[in-house]
Amino acid sequence: MPTYLSPGVYVEEVPGGARPIEGVGTAVAAFVGLASEGPINQATLVTNWTQYTKTFGDFLEGSYLPRAVYGYLNNGGGAAYIVRIGSDSGGAEAPARAELTAGGDAGGGSLEFSALAAGAAGNEVSVEVGDASEPTGPEDLKITVKRGGKVEETFDNLSTKKGKNNVATVVNAQSKLIRLAEKGAALAAVPRGALALAGGGAAAPARINAVDYVGDPAARTGIGALEAVDEVTMLSCPDAVTAFENGWVDMDGLKAIQLAMIGHCELMGDRMAILDTPPSLDAQGIKEWRMNIAGYDSKFATMYWPWIKTLDPATGKNTYMPPSGHLAGIWARNDATRGVHKAPANEVVRGCIDLEIVITRAEHDFLNPVGLNVIRAFPGKGIRVWGARTMSSDPLWRYVNVRRLFNYLEKSILNGTDWVVFEPNDFMLWGRIKRAIASFLVLEYRKGALFGRSASDAFWVKCDDETNPAEAIDAGQVVCEIGIAPVKPAEFVIFRLSQFSGGVSLVSE
Repeated sequence: MPTYLSPGVYVEEVPGGARPIEGVGTAVAAFVGLASEGPINQATLVTNWTQYTKTFGDFLEGSYLPRAVYGYLNNGGGAAYIVRIGSDSGGAEAPARAELTAGGDAGGGSLEFSALAAGAAGNEVSVEVGDASEPTGPEDLKITVKRGGKVEETFDNLSTKKGKNNVATVVNAQSKLIRLAEKGAALAAVPRGALALAGGGAAAPARINAVDYVGDPAARTGIGALEAVDEVTMLSCPDAVTAFENGWVDMDGLKAIQLAMIGHCELMGDRMAILDTPPSLDAQGIKEWRMNIAGYDSKFATMYWPWIKTLDPATGKNTYMPPSGHLAGIWARNDATRGVHKAPANEVVRGCIDLEIVITRAEHDFLNPVGLNVIRAFPGKGIRVWGARTMSSDPLWRYVNVRRLFNYLEKSILNGTDWVVFEPNDFMLWGRIKRAIASFLVLEYRKGALFGRSASDAFWVKCDDETNPAEAIDAGQVVCEIGIAPVKPAEFVIFRLSQFSGGVSLVSE
């Protein structure tokens, strides 16, 4: 309280009413996987594709991470944290190559040309093998090296025989664009022709194991690096199945990675894991894997199936990939257009060309009850997400939107009531807490997030001397109990039709 020592007029600012609680963000994804460049084991924020490519490089053959992030952004996602795992020493950029083979009487050997500069730059180099200007035998030749169609180097009067004019010896000593290797049997003669070097590209993914994914929270590596990032609400590891496909981890290793994802989300309590399934499974196989091999039971995890076909710019082909990145984008799009309380289902998967397998309604009937969210193709309606269940056996936490709504409410209330700490623990404080939380929940009710004909039916807040007895006050505690009725999705829409006789009866009753 201020001290009044001299006569006069004093102006004081005092807090009026309850302090408002602001809703937290619900659509920030985190991706853990393989990239061609960028910081390793460091959670890095990106908000668009340009930022991603500037930091982590372009699409990478053999990695699902870039395509998953692109699908996330394309489907409505915004901010995302990327954790690149592996090591920079795991793979060098592949150089462009071309091979000239001589068969039959020529000896069956070959000359292999490779670009000195690794990566895509070598794809601009071409080699032309022609006759020597002063030949002494059929083994003499002339090599012209071009870059971008322009002649850069010429090596004349070379021979495939051993000696100072040997083609490999001269080219490797003098060329600044290519390297040459003689393979197989000795070449008596080399066929003439032009070759374009090709295949130069980004580094191949380094070999990794389950430990790289799980990481260490103390060292801020792998999934553990995300414990220090409070904004994350969704977690995806699309390259977990990359490691499984390449044989870097077995089925137990894949389960270890996914269990680490689930454990991380349960520990943090404010995010959900979007899990991917192994590839090439039919409806019976995926149910067997879900129930008897994986067997996960968590209200903080969800799983989508089947894989989706998208364009892979790294190879220029349409290939199948796990759908977790695209689904994270759909969650973000759903939050922006409808709200976190709306189930993220019956939404079109943007960028999806086809599905790995098209299932029937009968097959869907025994996948939905076990917590497998199916992606289905509907004639004239595109490819849509047709499920919104968690992997929990508890009916209270059956739906994704219910779990995410509670994550949102809990974190918003937690962040919005920091001012309570160290305040005098009395009736006035209890009333202020109750008013602040009730005002926030009224706004959520008006958005349609809570179920009830009125706000009093949708929630209740209790913070009084019953929840705060003398023993709790002496322990420095203030306890506030909140009850919430969340809206749940209309998963099964049932219309009951019956037949009746219309018209006017001639018999008076």
